Amino acid sequence: MHLRAFIFSAATLLLAENALADGVVQKLITPADKMRLANYEETRKSALAEARAGQPGEVKELDALLARPLVAFSDKDLTGNWQCRTIKAGGLGPLVIYGWFKCRVTDDGSGWMLEKTTGSQRTKGRFYDDGEKRSIYLGSGFVAGEKAKRYGAGPKTDQVGYAFRTGPSAWRIEFPAPYYESKLDIIEFKR
Repeated sequence: MHLRAFIFSAATLLLAENALADGVVQKLITPADKMRLANYEETRKSALAEARAGQPGEVKELDALLARPLVAFSDKDLTGNWQCRTIKAGGLGPLVIYGWFKCRVTDDGSGWMLEKTTGSQRTKGRFYDDGEKRSIYLGSGFVAGEKAKRYGAGPKTDQVGYAFRTGPSAWRIEFPAPYYESKLDIIEFKR
């Protein structure tokens, strides 16, 4: 009888811990960003269809990026300095790929935090687990020279996206329906 009670208690504790981990992002994410993630697949498909009308060389770069197989985050520490570039698909124009800038990932003991440190358009935010091969990014977009607002400050600065790792030194974040300019923003990272 004691063994059955122990197993039940252990299972209850594990379920409670998982609910707590899942509950953190659910408590923080805004209703508008929940909708962005709920419509992610449809938004992505539409944006990439528009991107196909872009410059052939840029379309080839985008296709190569998206063709990389996804790998788990669990065996990799992303902390450190990264090169990063933004790709804008759909919306005001079919496809724009910007040059490389600098980004930094840190770990404050509660998880990974990202900050784009150069370029005129910046982001600062935190990652939350969403399975083995995907994380949720909640951040704030801001312009160089301004201070980043906290996530949840409003739709003009709030950012939400899915992060995917694609190799030992490569990953990306896909932002569905960003507030400005495009239908899908992608930030690509490499060492």
